[in-house]
Amino acid sequence: QVQLVESRGGLVQAGGSLRLSCAASGRSFSNHVMSWFRQAPGKEREFVVGITWSGGSTYYADSVKGRFTISRDNAKNTVHLQMNSLKPADTAVYYCAARSGTYISTRVYEYEYWGQGTQVTVSS
Repeated sequence: QVQLVESRGGLVQAGGSLRLSCAASGRSFSNHVMSWFRQAPGKEREFVVGITWSGGSTYYADSVKGRFTISRDNAKNTVHLQMNSLKPADTAVYYCAARSGTYISTRVYEYEYWGQGTQVTVSS
């Protein structure tokens, strides 16, 4: 059974930092793009950042560019999201997702596997 399990999020003050991890199990994700999405209350799920299997390519949403950093450890089937300079607008449930191939899609429906989500709250 394929599972993506995100680490616990949390509550952080504006300007603070938080690191999320996503552990994949049930199969190898060596040929998969791994991405993070988020969904704020009353809003659609949106793409945050993605990374190819090799880690050689990444793609960031403009809203997080320069503040968030994605990385992956293929030996451990894990992807990390380092979030710095957090803003209240970053408050959302964050989801880890995976899709086969090398194209970093920003479209929700193109991802085959999803984690259960983890809450990140940034207070002002």
